[in-house]
Amino acid sequence: MNARRGRDPSAFVFAPLPAIEQLLERSTRVRGTPGALADAVRYSLIGGGKRLRPLLAWHCARAVGGSGRDAAPALIAVEYVHAFSLVHDDLPAIDNDDLRRGRPTLHIHAGEAMAILAGDAMLNKAFVVLARATLPPALVTLLMEELAGATSAMIAGQVYDTLGGLPDDLPTIRKLRVIHLNKTGALLRAACRMGALCAIGPKPRDKRLAAITRYADAIGLMFQVVDDLIDVQQSSEHTGKRTHKDADKGKLTYPGVLGIEASQGEIERLHLKATRAVRELGAPAEPLRILADLMATRTR
Repeated sequence: MNARRGRDPSAFVFAPLPAIEQLLERSTRVRGTPGALADAVRYSLIGGGKRLRPLLAWHCARAVGGSGRDAAPALIAVEYVHAFSLVHDDLPAIDNDDLRRGRPTLHIHAGEAMAILAGDAMLNKAFVVLARATLPPALVTLLMEELAGATSAMIAGQVYDTLGGLPDDLPTIRKLRVIHLNKTGALLRAACRMGALCAIGPKPRDKRLAAITRYADAIGLMFQVVDDLIDVQQSSEHTGKRTHKDADKGKLTYPGVLGIEASQGEIERLHLKATRAVRELGAPAEPLRILADLMATRTR
């Protein structure tokens, strides 16, 4: 890490992005796919984004003693599921958004039918990537279980957020945590754990994996609390997507339930929890600490 002295510390964290983009781009080259479908998938997958989940998988692999490229199957698969979720979330029947990453959402760009089918294709592709990875069969099975479980939790969280279904007598703050830990936190957790598993191997009780999991649980919730604040404090022009929509729809949000000041306090608490979790992993986990800092202070 000494090579980063005198430089922006985040530069080291984002250094893998060109390699990640190349891995994602190569994954879209599939023969036999209808041209319009391939274009729709590329529009969604390659069309920008923070690449937070792939970066987490990459750096979690490094934090437990592996290389970032060890996590290639995991980071590709997780980003396909993330892209699928955004396309389907934006559909008229769910969030009805027309802007994503500063440009038209896929159903606006290519039509609602193609958006549905492209989302289906990307979800399927995620598991194809894992199935074809040159990894020990036991590890492939473990990675598939992680991703399938996270995807199921994400869908459940979206149901709770959009359609309801949580017990009426559950305290509001607990409802909010359940929604966020599932809708947003589950896939971030999977990205971290899958990246670490690619380096550790099929050892689900490894102490290093336990530290990564504690970190992932904290940032998974923190990310959504920050998102809630961005939705009420920033403009669509700044974020590249429609803002103030959650309050307009009467959705549960941290600022709505706790207020802005208490929400900021929750971010600080979760940020501290995340950084403490990876402290025991030493210098290789420094990029994870920096990512936690950036996630806690982001404005888009």
